[in-house]
Amino acid sequence: MLASLFQNASSIDKSIKASHILVVLPKLERLPGKYDIPGEEALKNLLARRNLKLSKISESPVIANLDNGAVCTWVMIDSNTSIFTQQTCVRKAVQLLLEENPVEIHIAIYGNNSQKGCFAKLAVYTTWVNGAVLPVRKKKTDRQSLTAITLCGYKDADNFTLLRAQAEGNLLARGLTVLPPNELTPETYREQIKKLSRNEGWEHQEYNLNALREIGAGAFVAVAQGSDPEDAAIVYLKRRVSDKEAKTVAFVGKGICFDTGGHNLKSARSMHGMHEDMNGSAVALGILLAATRANLPVNIDCWLAIAQNHISPRAFKQNDVITALNGLTVEIIHTDAEGRLILADTLTLAEKHKPDMIIDFATLTGSMHTALGSRYSGIFSNRDNLAQKALAAGKSSGERVCLFPMDSDYDEVLESKIADIKQCALGGEFDHILAARFLNQFVNDTPWIHMDLSACNHKDGLGAVGSDVTGFGVAWAIELLQETVLSS
Repeated sequence: MLASLFQNASSIDKSIKASHILVVLPKLERLPGKYDIPGEEALKNLLARRNLKLSKISESPVIANLDNGAVCTWVMIDSNTSIFTQQTCVRKAVQLLLEENPVEIHIAIYGNNSQKGCFAKLAVYTTWVNGAVLPVRKKKTDRQSLTAITLCGYKDADNFTLLRAQAEGNLLARGLTVLPPNELTPETYREQIKKLSRNEGWEHQEYNLNALREIGAGAFVAVAQGSDPEDAAIVYLKRRVSDKEAKTVAFVGKGICFDTGGHNLKSARSMHGMHEDMNGSAVALGILLAATRANLPVNIDCWLAIAQNHISPRAFKQNDVITALNGLTVEIIHTDAEGRLILADTLTLAEKHKPDMIIDFATLTGSMHTALGSRYSGIFSNRDNLAQKALAAGKSSGERVCLFPMDSDYDEVLESKIADIKQCALGGEFDHILAARFLNQFVNDTPWIHMDLSACNHKDGLGAVGSDVTGFGVAWAIELLQETVLSS
């Protein structure tokens, strides 16, 4: 959980028992006399010993013990660099302190008024998202969660309500994603969502497998029918605000709790980590939580496609022809391309509710990871102006995205002789584009963004987040909501 106590203090010197201190400065060549910086002499001695220029701590933060027994890290923020770079630098500084397993961190902010506001947001958010411990199943854990954060040198009028909500959403997404697959099954996942819905006041509805068979959701059922027990479902969460003019955004998430690949069985190396294939649904859920906790004036439909992709006598197979909820017949080419099938019917349900925009999140294709690595996620959109806003949100949130083409002539590869469309092609070189073109068949003309979450897991963290599992997408979506729905 997040630090339960957040408070402001006028200066670090007046703080009680400041054992772990983060000092955030603007990029400087020398320290001006007007700054009364904690541990200034220790910093000077450290730089002299290591023969470092002061400005170098804008690239790599430093840490030292102070005479009073406290430990202090100093970091400089170069405002001319990207938000991602600034987040990375602050995260490294915070991690130096967290290695000592503190229960409290004091943050001291310096600079002009404009700089202080930006630096405070960077430091507070980064400390929050890294200060909580993700679920582990070890007898001895090396870390405990922070219980308090004290900010000195800046006071936010709203007490960082939006940032805290965003951090809570990110932590929810990460906390769910790291759970082992024997704990987070479709059944237990649905139970957690139902409990969270009650706590947050969301309307909750489930389409279990029998209900999905009855309404003709053959694409989802094809994937889910191979599991025993049949505990898959599409979960619909609904949040409404009092403003009758508020717009509605639908978030759709892929929630494959474990992916064997089905009859086209993955190798051991490829199957390891496939409990994280539900990350798209966790991100969608995290966005809903963040919007709720921040009280954003936007209606949200959250659709979670929760299932597993198993191998069994009942499992779907190559050359099957199934009928999706929107009536399209689909020729199955590869059973490890199950994500686009469960999303297809879920997108159809989401579109039927006529939202102003649909955004889906999925750990969908290996080819996206091949194209981008794990530092960016890829996006597609059926609206050029929306795509540009999505790119801008990536820059301003620090969760960077890359736009890919989705021209209609790619559909030639998906032409089937026996069905309306192929699910995919056997050659996977540009499967991320084919997957987007396939999903495009199920949103009609609703403004839509598809995010392929290649940055859901990055070794040693990414941007503000220090864990391998990044929760990528929550901060980006909150930023996009502000730039599109809430600013119009």
